[in-house]
Parts: sequence; structure tokens; C-alpha cells
Amino acid sequence: MSDVEEKEALFSKKNRQLLINPLDSDNPITVQVLGICSALAITVKLEPAIVMSLSVLFVLSAGNVIISLMRNIIPSRIRIIVQLVVVAALVILVDQVLKAYLFDVSKQLSVFVGLIITNCIVMGRFEAFALGNTPWKSFLDGIGNSAGYGLILVVIAFIRELFGSGALMGQQVIPDSFYDAGYANNGMMLLPPMALIVVGVIIWVQRWFNPSLEEAN
Repeated sequence: MSDVEEKEALFSKKNRQLLINPLDSDNPITVQVLGICSALAITVKLEPAIVMSLSVLFVLSAGNVIISLMRNIIPSRIRIIVQLVVVAALVILVDQVLKAYLFDVSKQLSVFVGLIITNCIVMGRFEAFALGNTPWKSFLDGIGNSAGYGLILVVIAFIRELFGSGALMGQQVIPDSFYDAGYANNGMMLLPPMALIVVGVIIWVQRWFNPSLEEAN
């Protein structure tokens, strides 16, 4: 196989779909309805949502590759245990890095970094994809699904922090002139139920622009 053919194979249409589909038509949160807990719990501010998204991206993409590399030597009876060991090791690594370099964000995320171990998206991709596909495809699948997950988290956090506190990444965005004219931050946006409502609105908008999702259901 020539270098050009190999490159085309690596980024074939089917492989590109592994990156693209989870962003829209097969999104883990809005279509598969997975990972909702973190979408509700850590989206009060944008910074923790971004850090959580990057953490899941590392854990899922690296974990998918590891499970794929081991897929032919993992005994079927203990495959779930092996998957848990892999994801737990990766999550511990992420947790220690966050505590070392982003301690304040680590405190905001609290136990939710550790709960990546039980994230349905991570375990689901290990079981449903990585165990039956090559490392490259598994890597793309991990990147795609974690990016789809992160996209929704960032959108929710953006909306909640902007309208809940008038700031983004801790920096005031809404001008003082708005407050002088009578504008008030919507404190309800900072409450957990509002995250669920924002998710619902995103799902509604997604189905409005992509009717095929409604038909599929």
C-alpha cells in the first residue's frame, strides 16, 4: 500500500464519521442520553466544564486504544474487570495531574473526576467499540465521542455562567451599563434543575434542525 493509499485509508469516509457523528446525529448526551450527571453537576462555570471535557477526552481516547490493543488477549469472563482497571488507572492519572497543576479547578470538580470511572460513555465505548475494532478506529471513536460530550458540556456551562453570573471563565462579560439600566443576573441559571432545562432546549433545537433524529426514535 502506498503512502497516499494508507493516508486515505486512515482518514476514509467511514473513519471520518467516527469523529463527526458524535458531534450531532449520535451525540452521547443529546441522542444516546449518556453522561447526564456531569452535565448537570459541573456546568455552573465554564472552566470546570472545559477541564472535565479534556479529562474525558484523554481517558476515553487512551482507554479505547489500550482496550483495542488488548482485545485479543482479554478473557471474555473478566473483560469488564479489565476495562474498569484501565479506566481507573487513567482517571487516577488525570486526578493527580489536576491536583498538581489545577488545584482550584480540581476542588470545583470534586468527586466528579473520579466518577469518570463509572461514566456510561467511557464504559460503553470500551464494550461496544474498542473490543471489536482496531486501535486507530478506537482512537477516532474515543476522540469523537468525548468531543461530542465536551461540546454539550461547554455549551451548557457557557449559557449558565453567562446568564447566571454575567461572567465567563471568571471574567465579567456583561457590561456595567446593563446593570445600571436595571439588568440583573438570573440566579436560577446556577441551580441544578436549569442544567436539565438547558439540555432539553439543546435537544429540541437539535431535532428541529435534524428531523431524522425524531424519525429514528
